[in-house]
Amino acid sequence: MKEVKHIFFDLDRTLWDFEKNSHEALSEILSDLDLLSNQLKADDFIKKYKEINEHYWALYREGKIEKAKLRYIRFQDTLHYFEIYDNGLGELIGEKYVSISPKKKNLIYGTMDMLNYLRPHYSLHIITNGFEEVQAIKMKENDLIPFFDTVTCSEEVDAKKPDPKIFHHAMEKFQAKSDESVMIGDDYHADIIGAEKVNMKAIYFNPHHNEENHENHISCLTDLKTYFKVP
Repeated sequence: MKEVKHIFFDLDRTLWDFEKNSHEALSEILSDLDLLSNQLKADDFIKKYKEINEHYWALYREGKIEKAKLRYIRFQDTLHYFEIYDNGLGELIGEKYVSISPKKKNLIYGTMDMLNYLRPHYSLHIITNGFEEVQAIKMKENDLIPFFDTVTCSEEVDAKKPDPKIFHHAMEKFQAKSDESVMIGDDYHADIIGAEKVNMKAIYFNPHHNEENHENHISCLTDLKTYFKVP
């Protein structure tokens, strides 16, 4: 990676611990709304929600569902699974979730260590499919903003990873060249395949050892030190 000058990171599940933060937020919301009982445990609700949420996010990435609907339908469907047919409650949980979860402060292990290690020697950037206003809160609450020269959200270009448009837009923001850039992310299809489509290098962050294979892969962010040697 000697020729690399620009490092582009995904945010959720790569730097910001989406799973842990989401679990904390939903546990608080379910408790505050007095929804938990012997029949409905927080872990059971969250497990089903994650399954439904992944389904709807896949539709969102494909442009088959709007953001406004995604925000509440995932919770309505989860409530329906547990035979709670209150659509207003689904909307309320959606509102509370978007308000509470971005303020959570759990980062993936090694995030701050690696950002402090890389920042003096590279230009750092974010490319994310997450909602712009939500991602901004996550970065502010976790003191991430000073590390990055640019943040590119899918909404600003109406294109989501792996669409080449979002990668080209992100590089153009800072006049970065593809052969001097590398993308680091946990989503093999969106981050890795997407980056390579525009001739960027890519490093697959695979802490759960998923089946996808790539020549450049790490299971811990601190492993980036093997790719980026600094003085």
